[in-house]
Amino acid sequence: MAGANAWAAGAQSIGPTIVGGSKKHGGPDLGPSRARKAWAQLGVNGGTIADFAPERDFAEVPKLTVRMVARIQGFPDDWHFTGRKTAAYRQVGNAFPPPVAEQLGAALCRCSKWPRTVL
Repeated sequence: MAGANAWAAGAQSIGPTIVGGSKKHGGPDLGPSRARKAWAQLGVNGGTIADFAPERDFAEVPKLTVRMVARIQGFPDDWHFTGRKTAAYRQVGNAFPPPVAEQLGAALCRCSKWPRTVL
């Protein structure tokens, strides 16, 4: 197996939490050292964010794009992020995951008896 199929066969555990690109240390990456090591165990280069998705038959350790990280975070594919790569990644990484926010909002509505249409 090569490329995407080989990578998928080895990426069989839960990835670490997505965190935003810190302004303290520069550009976007997939988190602090421990998180980057966890991504490496999944076969992902967490040291930076890619401009483009890898080809299907890639041979190197792939990097994730902003769109890939947004998909992991639960954003719909048509969600628009503004700015260049670093700014867009910070928006994704610092966001509360949309599916979790939706469930939290629904739970609050149930507890407070607000109509769900308020959300």
